Amino acid sequence: MPINLENPERYTVGWISVLKIERTAATALLDERHDEPTEFEQHFKDDNSYTWGRMGKHNVVIASFEAGDSGTSSAALVAERMRNSLPHIKAGLLVGVGGGIPSARRDIRLGDVAVSLRKGQSGGVVQYDFVKANPGQKHESKGFLGKPPGVLLKALSALQTEHDLRPSKISRFLDEMVSRYPSLAKPTDESAAFTFPGSDADRLFTDDYVHRGGDDCQMCDEGQLVPARRPRTANHPNIHYGVIASGNTVIKDAISRKKLIEHLSEDCICYEMEAAGLMNNFPCLVIRGIGNYADSHKNDEWHPYAAATAAAFAKELLGFVPRHAPERFERFEEGYCSSCQSH
Repeated sequence: MPINLENPERYTVGWISVLKIERTAATALLDERHDEPTEFEQHFKDDNSYTWGRMGKHNVVIASFEAGDSGTSSAALVAERMRNSLPHIKAGLLVGVGGGIPSARRDIRLGDVAVSLRKGQSGGVVQYDFVKANPGQKHESKGFLGKPPGVLLKALSALQTEHDLRPSKISRFLDEMVSRYPSLAKPTDESAAFTFPGSDADRLFTDDYVHRGGDDCQMCDEGQLVPARRPRTANHPNIHYGVIASGNTVIKDAISRKKLIEHLSEDCICYEMEAAGLMNNFPCLVIRGIGNYADSHKNDEWHPYAAATAAAFAKELLGFVPRHAPERFERFEEGYCSSCQSH
């Protein structure tokens, strides 16, 4: 029998996804799916569609963008609509796919998870704007954005300690997801499977080598692969904590990626296009599965799996948020703009 909690105020976590595959992964990881609460009155300006359910100890409402939309302005619009209809939501999660920014210091691989975490002045997300995202162009500005809700940061600290002692539950959650929904293990005309594509499909080329051929890298010169990447001993994704770069312009070549990081002077681990539209009016933690390296070789092969690893990490994190913690969540209407610093 379908579950209906009737009162929408029982949902305290707002979860925003961008792509269809991201919403699919989030929905597949729910422990229970719920009908729309009978007392829910959607604001007349809100045309979001919502998925309702329980994940661990918490009731979650999931919203995603309209098909084909992305970017900071779209993210802000989805968040504003959610706030209008669900002003009682206390904490937000932005969960999905991002572009990894590998470096000699950080061994970031496809399928790994990037989590926004404050470093220095940054609240975990730094906004950038480009004249153009092409080699040789100059950057105009950057701004540090507000921090996530304190209750999520405390849960994150507890989860990090747990991971010092025991492996992450991400792989277990993904196994359970595929067991419940076997169709996710099969590719479709629209997307690859939500399962691990295999380490042979994870190829990082040198910065100055431009992609050759079609959608895959079959015509690319394997002699241009970055050398000395140590083989992973297991298929379990690694988790990276640090600054996430967010902006409206697509980064699709390694030289632009490199110039972006040089300009920001931040230890950025991931690039994406939505968080900058949310952080100062929708306090959220940003969680990204690494689906590409933001270079000319990017394609969608890893995106479903990356969406799933990010959603599985978010599920594990919610397990460390106390069940009776709603009064400790910072309400959206308190605002975060005061914490924004521009440079």
